[in-house]
Amino acid sequence: MSRPPLAREKVLDAFETILIDESERAATLEATARAAGVSKGGLLYHFGTKEALEAALLERLRTLVEADVAATAAAPDGPVSYFLRSSVMHNDPLDRVLLATSRLAQGGNTTARDALRRVREEWTAVLRPHVRDETALDLVMLVSDGLYFNNALAGGSVPGPVPRGAAMDALIALVEGATLTTR
Repeated sequence: MSRPPLAREKVLDAFETILIDESERAATLEATARAAGVSKGGLLYHFGTKEALEAALLERLRTLVEADVAATAAAPDGPVSYFLRSSVMHNDPLDRVLLATSRLAQGGNTTARDALRRVREEWTAVLRPHVRDETALDLVMLVSDGLYFNNALAGGSVPGPVPRGAAMDALIALVEGATLTTR
Protein backbone atom coordinates (compact mmCIF):
# COMPACT_ATOMS: atom_id res chain seq x y z
CA MET A 1 0.00 0.00 0.00
CA SER A 2 1.44 3.39 -0.94
CA ARG A 3 1.83 6.22 1.56
CA PRO A 4 -0.58 9.14 1.32
CA PRO A 5 0.94 12.42 0.11
CA LEU A 6 2.76 14.43 2.80
CA ALA A 7 0.47 17.46 2.41
CA ARG A 8 -2.57 15.23 2.95
CA GLU A 9 -1.07 13.85 6.16
CA LYS A 10 -0.14 17.36 7.35
CA VAL A 11 -3.75 18.45 6.90
CA LEU A 12 -5.07 15.38 8.70
CA ASP A 13 -2.55 15.89 11.53
CA ALA A 14 -3.62 19.54 11.85
CA PHE A 15 -7.31 18.53 11.98
CA GLU A 16 -6.52 15.95 14.66
CA THR A 17 -4.57 18.50 16.72
CA ILE A 18 -7.33 21.10 16.58
CA LEU A 19 -9.87 18.49 17.69
CA ILE A 20 -7.67 17.51 20.64
CA ASP A 21 -6.50 20.95 21.70
CA GLU A 22 -9.64 22.95 21.02
CA SER A 23 -12.88 21.27 19.99
CA GLU A 24 -14.92 19.81 17.17
CA ARG A 25 -16.46 23.23 16.53
CA ALA A 26 -13.02 24.86 16.23
CA ALA A 27 -11.89 22.28 13.66
CA THR A 28 -13.17 24.16 10.62
CA LEU A 29 -11.70 23.79 7.16
CA GLU A 30 -10.19 27.28 7.42
CA ALA A 31 -8.59 26.61 10.82
CA THR A 32 -7.29 23.25 9.61
CA ALA A 33 -5.74 24.75 6.48
CA ARG A 34 -4.10 27.49 8.56
CA ALA A 35 -2.73 25.00 11.09
CA ALA A 36 -1.42 22.74 8.31
CA GLY A 37 0.25 25.66 6.53
CA VAL A 38 -1.67 25.09 3.31
CA SER A 39 -4.19 27.16 1.40
CA LYS A 40 -7.85 26.28 1.71
CA GLY A 41 -7.64 25.18 -1.93
CA GLY A 42 -4.77 22.86 -1.00
CA LEU A 43 -6.87 21.38 1.78
CA LEU A 44 -9.86 21.00 -0.54
CA TYR A 45 -7.68 19.15 -3.05
CA HIS A 46 -7.24 16.36 -0.49
CA PHE A 47 -10.47 16.73 1.49
CA GLY A 48 -13.43 18.31 -0.24
CA THR A 49 -15.50 18.63 2.94
CA LYS A 50 -15.19 18.46 6.70
CA GLU A 51 -16.95 15.11 6.46
CA ALA A 52 -14.13 13.86 4.23
CA LEU A 53 -11.61 14.94 6.90
CA GLU A 54 -13.64 13.14 9.54
CA ALA A 55 -13.79 10.01 7.39
CA ALA A 56 -10.01 10.09 6.92
CA LEU A 57 -9.53 10.47 10.67
CA LEU A 58 -11.76 7.45 11.29
CA GLU A 59 -9.81 5.48 8.68
CA ARG A 60 -6.60 6.40 10.54
CA LEU A 61 -8.24 5.15 13.72
CA ARG A 62 -9.22 1.87 12.06
CA THR A 63 -5.70 1.30 10.75
CA LEU A 64 -3.99 2.07 14.07
CA VAL A 65 -6.44 -0.04 16.08
CA GLU A 66 -5.96 -2.94 13.68
CA ALA A 67 -2.20 -2.77 14.35
CA ASP A 68 -2.76 -2.44 18.11
CA VAL A 69 -5.08 -5.44 18.19
CA ALA A 70 -2.45 -7.49 16.34
CA ALA A 71 0.24 -6.32 18.79
CA THR A 72 -2.04 -7.18 21.72
CA ALA A 73 -2.68 -10.67 20.38
CA ALA A 74 1.04 -11.33 19.78
CA ALA A 75 2.41 -9.73 22.97
CA PRO A 76 5.07 -11.95 24.56
CA ASP A 77 3.95 -11.01 28.09
CA GLY A 78 0.33 -11.79 27.22
CA PRO A 79 -2.58 -9.80 25.84
CA VAL A 80 -3.92 -8.62 29.20
CA SER A 81 -0.56 -7.30 30.36
CA TYR A 82 0.09 -5.58 27.04
CA PHE A 83 -3.38 -4.07 26.95
CA LEU A 84 -3.12 -2.66 30.47
CA ARG A 85 0.39 -1.28 29.93
CA SER A 86 -0.71 0.37 26.69
CA SER A 87 -3.69 1.95 28.48
CA VAL A 88 -1.35 4.58 29.89
CA MET A 89 -1.21 7.31 27.26
CA HIS A 90 2.09 8.14 25.61
CA ASN A 91 0.80 10.76 23.16
CA ASP A 92 1.47 8.31 20.36
CA PRO A 93 -0.55 8.23 17.12
CA LEU A 94 -3.15 5.82 18.52
CA ASP A 95 -3.69 7.93 21.64
CA ARG A 96 -4.04 11.07 19.53
CA VAL A 97 -6.54 9.61 17.08
CA LEU A 98 -8.59 8.14 19.94
CA LEU A 99 -8.76 11.55 21.61
CA ALA A 100 -9.64 13.30 18.35
CA THR A 101 -12.34 10.73 17.59
CA SER A 102 -13.70 11.15 21.12
CA ARG A 103 -13.96 14.89 20.49
CA LEU A 104 -16.00 14.23 17.36
CA ALA A 105 -18.24 11.84 19.27
CA GLN A 106 -18.68 14.38 22.08
CA GLY A 107 -19.77 16.87 19.42
CA GLY A 108 -22.59 14.54 18.38
CA ASN A 109 -20.91 12.72 15.49
CA THR A 110 -22.65 9.34 15.46
CA THR A 111 -20.14 7.85 13.00
CA ALA A 112 -17.31 8.64 15.43
CA ARG A 113 -19.33 7.24 18.31
CA ASP A 114 -19.94 4.03 16.36
CA ALA A 115 -16.24 3.82 15.46
CA LEU A 116 -15.28 4.06 19.14
CA ARG A 117 -17.79 1.33 19.95
CA ARG A 118 -16.19 -0.90 17.28
CA VAL A 119 -12.73 -0.21 18.74
CA ARG A 120 -13.90 -1.39 22.13
CA GLU A 121 -15.46 -4.48 20.53
CA GLU A 122 -12.17 -5.30 18.79
CA TRP A 123 -10.21 -4.96 22.02
CA THR A 124 -12.67 -7.12 23.93
CA ALA A 125 -12.58 -9.74 21.16
CA VAL A 126 -8.80 -10.07 21.35
CA LEU A 127 -8.84 -10.24 25.17
CA ARG A 128 -11.87 -12.54 25.62
CA PRO A 129 -10.02 -15.84 24.91
CA HIS A 130 -7.47 -14.97 27.59
CA VAL A 131 -9.83 -14.24 30.50
CA ARG A 132 -11.99 -16.71 32.33
CA ASP A 133 -15.40 -15.07 31.79
CA GLU A 134 -17.27 -11.88 30.91
CA THR A 135 -16.92 -10.50 34.44
CA ALA A 136 -13.16 -10.90 34.22
CA LEU A 137 -13.22 -9.17 30.84
CA ASP A 138 -15.21 -6.31 32.38
CA LEU A 139 -12.56 -6.00 35.09
CA VAL A 140 -9.73 -5.76 32.54
CA MET A 141 -11.62 -3.17 30.50
CA LEU A 142 -12.55 -1.07 33.55
CA VAL A 143 -8.97 -1.08 34.88
CA SER A 144 -7.80 -0.06 31.40
CA ASP A 145 -10.38 2.75 31.32
CA GLY A 146 -9.25 3.91 34.77
CA LEU A 147 -5.58 3.95 33.75
CA TYR A 148 -6.39 5.90 30.60
CA PHE A 149 -8.66 8.36 32.40
CA ASN A 150 -6.26 9.00 35.27
CA ASN A 151 -3.36 9.42 32.89
CA ALA A 152 -5.40 11.95 30.91
CA LEU A 153 -6.13 13.85 34.13
CA ALA A 154 -2.45 13.84 35.11
CA GLY A 155 -1.82 16.42 32.41
CA GLY A 156 -4.62 18.64 33.68
CA SER A 157 -5.52 20.29 36.93
CA VAL A 158 -6.66 17.11 38.71
CA PRO A 159 -3.85 14.57 38.71
CA GLY A 160 -4.88 10.96 38.96
CA PRO A 161 -2.78 8.03 40.17
CA VAL A 162 -0.91 6.42 37.30
CA PRO A 163 1.13 3.41 38.39
CA ARG A 164 4.60 3.05 36.90
CA GLY A 165 7.36 0.48 37.16
CA ALA A 166 6.90 -1.96 40.03
CA ALA A 167 3.49 -0.49 40.90
CA MET A 168 2.26 -1.21 37.34
CA ASP A 169 3.75 -4.71 37.50
CA ALA A 170 1.89 -5.35 40.77
CA LEU A 171 -1.38 -4.02 39.37
CA ILE A 172 -1.09 -6.23 36.28
CA ALA A 173 -0.26 -9.27 38.42
CA LEU A 174 -3.33 -8.59 40.55
CA VAL A 175 -5.61 -8.20 37.52
CA GLU A 176 -4.15 -11.25 35.79
CA GLY A 177 -4.55 -13.32 38.96
CA ALA A 178 -8.22 -12.39 39.07
CA THR A 179 -8.97 -12.75 35.37
CA LEU A 180 -6.74 -15.09 33.37
CA THR A 181 -7.90 -18.50 32.24
CA THR A 182 -4.36 -19.93 32.49
CA ARG A 183 -0.87 -18.48 32.57
